[in-house]
Amino acid sequence: MSAFSEFLGSFTENKNVCILGFGREGKSTYRLLKDLSPASVTVCDLFPVDRNANCLPDEVGLICGEDYQKSLSDFDIVFKSPGIVLEKQPCDLDCIVTSETQLFFEFFRDKIIGITGTKGKSTVSSLIWHILKESGKKTLFAGNIGIPVFDIADDVDEDTLIVCELSCHQLEYMSVSPHIAVMLNLYEEHLDHYGSMERYHNAKKNIYLHQRKSDRLIINYALVPVETEATVFSISNTDRGGDFFVGNSTLTCNMGPVYKIPADDIKLLGIHNHYNVAVAYLVANMCNVSDEDFTKALCTFNPLAHRLEFVAEVDGVRYYDDSISTACATAVEAVKSVPDPGTILIGGMDRGIDYAPLIQFLSSVDINVICMEASGNRIYSEIASAEFNSPERVFLVQHLEDAVKLANEITPKGKSCVLSPASASYGIFKNFEERGDVFKSLVNQL
Repeated sequence: MSAFSEFLGSFTENKNVCILGFGREGKSTYRLLKDLSPASVTVCDLFPVDRNANCLPDEVGLICGEDYQKSLSDFDIVFKSPGIVLEKQPCDLDCIVTSETQLFFEFFRDKIIGITGTKGKSTVSSLIWHILKESGKKTLFAGNIGIPVFDIADDVDEDTLIVCELSCHQLEYMSVSPHIAVMLNLYEEHLDHYGSMERYHNAKKNIYLHQRKSDRLIINYALVPVETEATVFSISNTDRGGDFFVGNSTLTCNMGPVYKIPADDIKLLGIHNHYNVAVAYLVANMCNVSDEDFTKALCTFNPLAHRLEFVAEVDGVRYYDDSISTACATAVEAVKSVPDPGTILIGGMDRGIDYAPLIQFLSSVDINVICMEASGNRIYSEIASAEFNSPERVFLVQHLEDAVKLANEITPKGKSCVLSPASASYGIFKNFEERGDVFKSLVNQL
């Protein structure tokens, strides 16, 4: 038994344990718990859980349906999955509410590099992991990227560095922060869950609120000041007031140039990705990676799918999949990043965010704008009632299939068409990955 399993076993021994949510993380929690000695294990989920398909023995309790959270106070410990919205706050329950992330960080925090932000966290996390691994460091990758932290716990040894991508839901109730924390940015997002930007920001802050004096925080200069005991490194690509500034493919500090990004030799498109590279450089430097090894690894990094991913060229038009885009800022960056933009496809689930900045930007650039779904309807209406330059280049369709067909008809040859919805995919697609896959399939059918 590993040291972490012993730690988890001590925490849960003779306790009545609830696994709240039986998705990827809930199943990961059960895999470790089943070999330990809790008094009982019960799975609670809004949706039905197939006992046979999940190899759950009869002694494992099942509570499914709308009342799945009604009996949480009957347990000693509740492991909450990130996607679950608690009906009562932990302080109002007669149990310990914890999570995989909380316990993993309690045990391994000194080895962890944690990355969060509204946008870019998957790219930066995977880039940091790739660079550390290619530079000869023993490195593991987990978290919001799709790998539950419990799945890698038994592989951690004395020399291991752990890269963790962290969502706001994973951070919401955290009381421990990583040794190296990265806070990339903050945009309007998840307001349907948090209700206000302040509550959303407060969830994100847990990545650094509990850091110690020996820890380090890399944070977007726009989010300074911060409440932390850690050493703070502020970075920006829009304001030179921070400790570091990235512009003209160069990371600089007040002492002068620090690192020249080989922009022509990397596959990451756009100035916003130079910011991501600069953040990864600072983390790698803290982990004693040389500039030579960093550059070599950077040039072999392949961007993740659905993030300004080139799909195909059809009838002289280049198509790009940026389905990850759920905010105004990312749609703006997409238009700025693709070569010769001709058309943008926007719209999806309407979460009530303010689209005025995106509308203002789209008015200033000469491209076609195809709006779709609920938020697209709202954007189209707001454009119609605003002072918008050349409104005749704005179109409204129902769904993604209609948008791709229209884009094929109106995008000039030699230009690019980018799907960058500035909206969530839920209620229309399972997730942004499915939306991107459907887009790529529709393009390939043209």
